[in-house]
Amino acid sequence: MAEATPPRWTTSGEMPVREPVPGWRGRIFSSPHITFGMWEVAEAAEPVHEHSHPEEEVWIVVSGRLAVTIAGEERVVEAGDVAFVPGGVAHRVRPLGLARAIAADHPVRPNLPGSHTTS
Repeated sequence: MAEATPPRWTTSGEMPVREPVPGWRGRIFSSPHITFGMWEVAEAAEPVHEHSHPEEEVWIVVSGRLAVTIAGEERVVEAGDVAFVPGGVAHRVRPLGLARAIAADHPVRPNLPGSHTTS
């Protein structure tokens, strides 16, 4: 049986706030296997451009609404809703007013601006 990884904590003060897309302020951090982004989305935020990456990505809307397009199909996701993006599939996210969301990528997504690894 593999040895368990000991628990680790990080505080929001240890993670710099980044704005990689105008209106998307977030903290990005990684565990040994998953990259997370905690996003606060402004009313007039620009959309996240269509892109793809090999990691699967899960968007969890905490508050507000986002329009998520996956493989050309757009759906509105609201607080409590989840959008699952398979790895390698084109997707984009368009804000529909103020929102908060968490995005999780598996495996770890390297080279994101502002990434922070927990220690």
